[in-house]
Amino acid sequence: MRKQEMISADQALPGRDNAIANMEPHFINQSDLYAPLNAKQESIVLGLGCFWGAERLFWQLPGVVSTSVGYSGGFTPNPTYEEVCSGLTGHTEVVRIVFDTTQTSLAAILRTFWEKHDPTQGMRQGNDIGTQYRSAIYTTNNEQAEIAKQTQQQYQQALGDTGITTEIAPLDEYYFAEVYHQQYLAKNPNGYCGIGGTGVCFPPELN
Repeated sequence: MRKQEMISADQALPGRDNAIANMEPHFINQSDLYAPLNAKQESIVLGLGCFWGAERLFWQLPGVVSTSVGYSGGFTPNPTYEEVCSGLTGHTEVVRIVFDTTQTSLAAILRTFWEKHDPTQGMRQGNDIGTQYRSAIYTTNNEQAEIAKQTQQQYQQALGDTGITTEIAPLDEYYFAEVYHQQYLAKNPNGYCGIGGTGVCFPPELN
């Protein structure tokens, strides 16, 4: 099977019933990755290529409480990294971002999302090729879905004729990736980072 071809549910690996790892506190700010959201917090799950560099983009943003990396958008329960890389789970590499709505907004977070990867490449991101590198926004409520679609439309206008391939859908499941992937570039400062930018920015009127 070609790495850029999305599988169907009946082709997916069976996975497992239990999580593959118990998460440690966030390597940088020691936040609890399992903590329930409080009344001022929201979470959003974003895929924009290799999740090592993607996560670093977001833990640096004002108002972000915690970040973690994992797998979403596929069929296999509790997949391993090797299974996801095989293309036989349907998942993409994602970052889960918890943010304080009194300090930042989803639109501000999505500005970083759109500007720091190329959302037009389909099942790849730069030299990283495969369905696990596809662009995706997995929302956790209806308001987030509307904002995601609005920002996509505005960014499409900025791009012109090149079509955006980003998947926008309600979050089904988020599976934590293995502990060594969490905050990887803080633990390994010289590690690989495939995240760059498109060279196209949002219109200045977007909040």
